[in-house]
Amino acid sequence: MEVNLGSLPFGLDFHPSDQLVAAALITGDFHLYRYSADAAPLKLLDVHAHDDSCRAVRFINGGKAIVTGSSDHSILATDVETGSPIARLENSHEDAIYSLINVTESTIASGGDEGCIKVWDTRQRTLCSSFNAHEDYVSDMTFVSDAMKLLGTSGDGTLSVCNLRKNTVQTRSEFSEEELASVVLMKDGCKVVCGSQSGTLLLYSWGYFKDCSDRFTGFSPNSVDVLLKLDEDRIITGSDNGLISLAGILPNRIIQPIAEHSEFSIEGLGLSHDRKFLGSISHDLKLKLWNLDDILQGSILTVSQADAPDSDSDEMDVDNKGTTNKGASKGHAVSSSNSFFADL
Repeated sequence: MEVNLGSLPFGLDFHPSDQLVAAALITGDFHLYRYSADAAPLKLLDVHAHDDSCRAVRFINGGKAIVTGSSDHSILATDVETGSPIARLENSHEDAIYSLINVTESTIASGGDEGCIKVWDTRQRTLCSSFNAHEDYVSDMTFVSDAMKLLGTSGDGTLSVCNLRKNTVQTRSEFSEEELASVVLMKDGCKVVCGSQSGTLLLYSWGYFKDCSDRFTGFSPNSVDVLLKLDEDRIITGSDNGLISLAGILPNRIIQPIAEHSEFSIEGLGLSHDRKFLGSISHDLKLKLWNLDDILQGSILTVSQADAPDSDSDEMDVDNKGTTNKGASKGHAVSSSNSFFADL
């Protein structure tokens, strides 16, 4: 299934419990579609959310609201049922917003082009943390709830670890000599996997973030722009040649190409709430929905003892001294759409 979005898409997200998918567009709009297995996606909303490009989109409040981030520096919450704005936060970053994720039931995180990561409390309607984590755009983030750590990747070639308990940038990796574009947590929290502009996957052992413990070069020279965790041992990758692949981590191998969206770069990947559909967006201006059972048929990865993680003594709470934040992130839904920045 596919739909022509009419403009370049920058982000997509699936509803946490319904057959809905949203796409963020360069025009500042976002589209909301209802999909099913036996019909073309039906457009429910076409909302002009921002004056400049809409860079990121996420469902919050159990899917009752959609939050978007823009290069116009603003964050907007929109009601899913009516398409009406709930509240807008102007000038949330000094520069354009590049990435956006859910953190907890009452917090979201935004990453800007200036390298700053901010965490917003949607109940208290305040900024609760600001981390000067990077020197270039924050390309991706993921939240580790057990450790209360927010991991970020950046165009400056580093991986950051923000400690939400101590309100500090706990550590940052050494410069990797290539832009890092995406990040996921694998192997039951033991390994952090980052995609890069060169196509190399960098693997970091938990607690040892200064330098990577392994490099997987199987995708080179095509950049790995998007990583989507399928399970603890497998990831789905999106590359700049339009190819979507299934890869195994430790042992590191490309299991198989699973789809070819187009000849253009993959901008975003997502899984439906029931994990029956894989969504992809690309520079061909299309949102495509793939039947996950069909494309993964015959690709089951059997993990043996020989495939186990390496022998690094990874501990979840190893602290490396980092830079203290100088200001006042694929997680859970925010609790109340009506309170989202309502007074701002």
